[in-house]
Amino acid sequence: MTGTESLTYTVEQVAALLGIARGVAYESVRNGEIPATRVGRRWLIPRRRFHAWLDGETEQATQVGAVA
Repeated sequence: MTGTESLTYTVEQVAALLGIARGVAYESVRNGEIPATRVGRRWLIPRRRFHAWLDGETEQATQVGAVA
């Protein structure tokens, strides 16, 4: 990652990456399907968590792997 790359995606960026409508992306973020963090009125999707989610990894599996 270069110094100019953001650590997060916006919901709009995730929608474009997934090829889904913005409204569907917002709904998926709100219901917890897409990992995201709310900062004020904005939703931010951490790049690493997003790509781990795409790869089928879960936080729980990652934590278990770190312990073992």
